[in-house]
Amino acid sequence: MSVKIYKPTTPGQRGMTGSSFEEITKTKPERSLLVSKSKKAGRNVYGRITVRHQGGGSKQRVRIVDFKRSKIGIPAKVSAIEYDPKRTARLALLTYADGEKTYIVAPQGLQVGDEVMSGPAAEIRAGNCLPISAIPVGTMVHNVEIREGAGGQLVRSAGAAAQLLAKEGEYAQVRMPSGEVRLIRQKCTACIGQVGNLEHGQIKLGKAGRKRHMGIRPAVRGSAMTPRDHPHGGGEGRSPIGMPGPKSPWGKPTLGYKTRKNKSTDKYIVRSRNAGKR
Repeated sequence: MSVKIYKPTTPGQRGMTGSSFEEITKTKPERSLLVSKSKKAGRNVYGRITVRHQGGGSKQRVRIVDFKRSKIGIPAKVSAIEYDPKRTARLALLTYADGEKTYIVAPQGLQVGDEVMSGPAAEIRAGNCLPISAIPVGTMVHNVEIREGAGGQLVRSAGAAAQLLAKEGEYAQVRMPSGEVRLIRQKCTACIGQVGNLEHGQIKLGKAGRKRHMGIRPAVRGSAMTPRDHPHGGGEGRSPIGMPGPKSPWGKPTLGYKTRKNKSTDKYIVRSRNAGKR
């Protein structure tokens, strides 16, 4: 993939970049793998906004992606590389030898006509899915399982890759894209290679309208509000926060405040992603 630079015929296009979509080989998705999506605009079942700054956006349909890769030992051919509006990575449409079709997250280098397979007997090749016990140390992987049989939940976004560092007993040490080193059972599966669409992070939206197309509504700075609306509000002109640490609109600490409360899984973290940072 390469980044497309627009000729600025309007002010909104000045500095705007986008994807060239040159790796896309099929524009219409597989109808049997589509699910309609209803818009919630950040509201819960009572109609109250629980997630701010959501609403509007282009109409989208959800693609059913096979994160479990449960068809062990059955080869599949890559029929197409497709765009998915719900994720940053591209999707690869697989056609198995028994005729079934599924979507997987497309790794870097996977092309139409390539053959992929799942199971411990599969080769160490981009797109293949194996148990971690069958993957050599040092291999770059993606779509990593946390619990055996639950399907890949880690390392699925564009350009992401984790590295298998070591194996000991029933666990393996895997370094995540954030730098965190985590223990994962060797019975869990992972896919070989790095997720494609590497240049996604270099895209500049260029104008507010593209953000609205994504379903993201505007966010207002707290310092621009009144004291009634936000703890940072009020004052003549531009004022500092004026309190020990920044706050959310409801007075809770934010911007760097640690909110992790899942202490039951702390024992699986060998090295924190914040280790060595000041």
